[in-house]
Amino acid sequence: MSLFIVLVGVILAILLIGSVFTHFRALPIRIAGIVGGVLVILLSVWTGSFRYVSEDGIGVVVKNFGTKMPAGQIIATNGETGPQAKVLGPGWHPWLWPFVYDIDIEPVVEIEEGEIGLLTTTDGKPLPPGEIYAPEWDDKKQMLDADYFLGTGNGYKGPQASVLSPGKYRINPKLYRVEKQPVLNIEKATVGVVKSNVGEAPPQTEGEPLVDRGKRGIWSEPYLPQKLYLNPNAFEVTVISTAERTVRYTKEASLGEESAITVRSSDGFTFPVDVRIEYRIKPQDAPLVVAKFGDDGEQLMARLTSAVRAIFRNNAESVKALDYVQQRSKQETQSLEALATAMTAVGVTVTAVRIGDVGDEATLGPLLKTQTDREIAIQEQKTFDEQQRTAERKKELARTEQEAEEEKRLATANYQVKIAEQDKEKRIISAQAEAEAIKIEAEAQADAYKLIASQIGKGNAALVELMRIVGDSNVNITPRVMVSGGPTGGGFGAGGETTALIGTMLDTMLEKNPETPAVE
Repeated sequence: MSLFIVLVGVILAILLIGSVFTHFRALPIRIAGIVGGVLVILLSVWTGSFRYVSEDGIGVVVKNFGTKMPAGQIIATNGETGPQAKVLGPGWHPWLWPFVYDIDIEPVVEIEEGEIGLLTTTDGKPLPPGEIYAPEWDDKKQMLDADYFLGTGNGYKGPQASVLSPGKYRINPKLYRVEKQPVLNIEKATVGVVKSNVGEAPPQTEGEPLVDRGKRGIWSEPYLPQKLYLNPNAFEVTVISTAERTVRYTKEASLGEESAITVRSSDGFTFPVDVRIEYRIKPQDAPLVVAKFGDDGEQLMARLTSAVRAIFRNNAESVKALDYVQQRSKQETQSLEALATAMTAVGVTVTAVRIGDVGDEATLGPLLKTQTDREIAIQEQKTFDEQQRTAERKKELARTEQEAEEEKRLATANYQVKIAEQDKEKRIISAQAEAEAIKIEAEAQADAYKLIASQIGKGNAALVELMRIVGDSNVNITPRVMVSGGPTGGGFGAGGETTALIGTMLDTMLEKNPETPAVE
């Protein structure tokens, strides 16, 4: 486009000058025509120096004239001939003269989500001896500035440890070559252990396989679940599971299981033992696992299986077969302690040891049958003993119940005796009270009688008393003395029946009390 503008300007200038010289002979007009033509050419050249870069593009400047770059240099940083370090951003850019500069428009480098961009530079200082990756840059923006990278930054030529994370980058494609790769995603219940191929090599120290972050070697601090924007070539990342895992050692091992562990007891019995081992790798122990085994796969399993078999065999050698069967929980505890100690040294935490079936019919059948028969005999003896104890308890219970009944009867008899004694005392007291009352009443009646007798005589007093008793008791009395005839004079003027009744009663009273004096 710029060249086209210049050509158009030159053509217009030539046409303008030719037209002036053809139609005008006056020198001033011809000079004016020449000046106008030159101005058209200059204007077209100046206009042609403007270059435009779109929003999604990068302008790479290539200089066609100038001093040559030093041998081995690819990108010009001081205006030398060739690709220039500085790139053009979006918009118009002047002073880029046609024929002097070529402008190559390249697309913006875009890294999508879930990707990283691996960088390789085509120019820069040679890598130090023994290095295959340039060290990481702390300031990524300075690194991607070609002028700074090749100048003050003293960047290295070749593969870079630094990577591009998701985003858009206006970088010089003549200097930076970008290779896209999927980002490493560290899932839940896993960690990422980094083995760095760049950085300062730590001093060789025996027994210290881990290094700090930033140094060359296996980093002691793993990465927790996240998207990890690291160069997978410069930083080898091993993903280690931190979830609880179980290994089964069974007689009939299926896919993913190990064969049963065979042990030999102190009394010469050889038998299989089904075992389940539960273990996990803690995040802080994952680097040690990588240092020892490379990952958490086959080599780790081989080490675990070797330790399990050795520990179970050693434990079985010190006990008899029957004791081994009966002391399963004890064997689990001993095996867990020994296995935990052995595997902690290599970064594995054993959380549980479970023993399943011990032996089978072929290996421990006769021994177990003998034990079963013995146990049955023991249980039968226990049953017989229990029956005897039950009979004794029943006998003791009957005796106790009989004693209780006798005590109950004795208590009842004692109670009845007390009641009889109290009843006797009650009757005596009642009789005494009654006698006392009768005595008092008799004395009172005697005193009254004496008083009456002193007034009316004893006979008349007796008659009065008798009549009161007869009246109180409603007694019908038939006189023993019959008196007939007309009325006679008497002390009370009574008839003959009355005289007879009084006579009868007085006769009776006189018989009982012969000392009664005659009525005067």
